[in-house]
Formats: sequence, C-alpha cells, structure tokens
Amino acid sequence: MAFLTFQNVGVTAMAAAVPQRVINNYEYTEYFPADQVKEVVDKVGVFERRFADENTCSSDLCYAAVEKLIEDNNINREEIDLLIFISQTPDYRMPATSVILQDRLKLSNSCIAFDITLGCSGFCYGLSVAYSMIQNSGIRKALVLDGETRSKVYSPKDRRSAFIFGDGGVAALVERDEKFGKSTFSLNSDGSRFDLIMIKGGGYRNPSSVETLTEKIVDEYGNIRSDEQGYMNGGDVFNFVIREIPRDVKNTLEYAEIETSQLDYIIFHQANNFINSYIAKKMKLDADKIPATIHKYGNTSSVSVPLTIVSELKDKLSGENTLLLSAFGVGMTWATAIVPFVDCKISDIVEVKDGKTIK
Repeated sequence: MAFLTFQNVGVTAMAAAVPQRVINNYEYTEYFPADQVKEVVDKVGVFERRFADENTCSSDLCYAAVEKLIEDNNINREEIDLLIFISQTPDYRMPATSVILQDRLKLSNSCIAFDITLGCSGFCYGLSVAYSMIQNSGIRKALVLDGETRSKVYSPKDRRSAFIFGDGGVAALVERDEKFGKSTFSLNSDGSRFDLIMIKGGGYRNPSSVETLTEKIVDEYGNIRSDEQGYMNGGDVFNFVIREIPRDVKNTLEYAEIETSQLDYIIFHQANNFINSYIAKKMKLDADKIPATIHKYGNTSSVSVPLTIVSELKDKLSGENTLLLSAFGVGMTWATAIVPFVDCKISDIVEVKDGKTIK
C-alpha cells in the first residue's frame, strides 16, 4: 500500500455555491406513488437536494464559489499559479473546463490549468495533486475547484438513483505555510469494478446514437433510463464500501501514527445515510465528530466532502484542527486523507441561477 505525505501545505480558505432550486424529495412524485417515494427517501436519508437549471453548469457553480472566496479573502489573482478542476460533468468534451475557468476568472496566462475526471474520490485526489505541486515547485497559490451537476445525468424514472443525487460546486485555496505540518494521503483504485457505477453510452466506446438516447425499461421493477443516464449497482457498491473503507481508514491512521481520538472531524463522502452510519458504527467512531449534509444536499459526488466542510464547519475551524477525509465511488476509486486545517477561512454558501450568483 502506497501513502503520500506532504509537509507545510494546506487549505487556507474555502467557499461553495449551490443551485437556487431546492428539490423536496417527498414531493418528487411525478413518476412514482407517494408511498413508494416516502419509503425510498426515509431509507437513503436525502430529504432535499439542489438541482441546476438548464443554463447552469458545474463551471458556473465553481466560478461563483471562487469569486466569493477571492472577494472575502482579498486574493491577488496574479498570485494564483495553479487551477485544478474536478468533475465528471464538464462543460464540454473538449476543451478542458479548467482552461475556460482560467480565462473567465481573469487569471494569469502563466497559470497552470487542467481537469481531473474522477467521481466521488476526486476531491482527495485533486487535493493531493495540488499539495504535491506546491511542495515541489515555485507555485504560490493553487485553486482546487470541484463541481458536479449530477441531476442532469440520472433518470428521474429510475427509483434506484432518482432520489439520491444533487448539484454543487466548491473552491479551496491551497498554499504553502509551515503552520500546517504533515498531511497524509492514501489513494486507491480497482478498475475490475468499473461497471458498478457508470454511464454506458455517449463516450467513444459506445458513441451517442438513437439507441443510446432512447429510454427503455431496464429491470423487472419497471425502472426506466437511457444508456446515456447514470446507472448504479447499489448492493455491490455497498459491499465494496463496507469492505474497503474501514480498512483504508485504519491503515492510514496507523501509517500517520494518529488515533481516532486525535481527530477533530471525520468527513465522509455523502453516499447515503445508511452507509455512513454503518461505517461509523463498525469503526466505533464518535458520531459528534462526523458532520453530514446528505439530508439537505444529497449525494453530490466528489463535491460532497468539501461541501460538507463549508456547510457544517464554517465557524468551527479556527485554530488548529485535524480532519480525516474519506471518499469512495465511481471507478471504483477510494481515498483517505489526514489533513491539518489551521485557521481556515470559510465563506457563506452562495446560490446560483441561470449561471449567475444571486445571493
């Protein structure tokens, strides 16, 4: 097992943006009877979500988050030398969305910009890349941007995924400073399970066609989706998570020589309420240290870990805090990170409509 360690690099500020449109899951009953909807919603623990409108993309959410972060922290745009954009719902197949954001944000042409196409573990992966590049180069400030509009890729007629996913965007400012000390990352992948969560059509293995775009009944329960909408094998994903995640968290803690009692907060990917409760109970973790946003934002894929930090820890990260981040999903990939947060400045969440910040 490989671990990555970094010295004197950390997150100094964060901001987030969500769509203005709020979905009440109990009222999301266009395709299913109300009693079935209630049963599903109560089980997964997702009561509200945010859905992007047709004019709002992941980049718009991240742009709004960055502008809020820059405004609140009086950041000189010329000092931002690196922009990493994480998403599986980019603006275009090409060019990279990061480059579009570099220009839109009026950053220097010498700013490095690239995309990372990963699902739920993406923020931890992106953070590790930013830490590595800052520690080993002359980069002054880095932006790690994470945005998803998952509501646009899952069928509202497939009850296995219709009530879970939501949209959001987050910006994290990463800098070098001796106050941060040591950070530890464990990054993992198992491509043999690539088909547990996927969109089969619309890429270059199975290009878009009338057939891939046509909705069809996909199982004996009458669920409906096209090949260009997301699919998830919930049972196999659950079995994967409960086997791999506790082990990876335990191994990372041992490598970093940190006890769970030394952690101030534990941030899990917001997959669903049952999975996270199961992991916490299995590992005998302190529930008071595990903030959650699954109930009000749903599963926002890779955005869920940083969005939970911004939403739930805004006034709780003054001074020195040690956070454990744990994320898992599409790929399958999973990651654990133990990162110091020292006087991290977190902005209020802003809302976006028609691609523009409204408050």
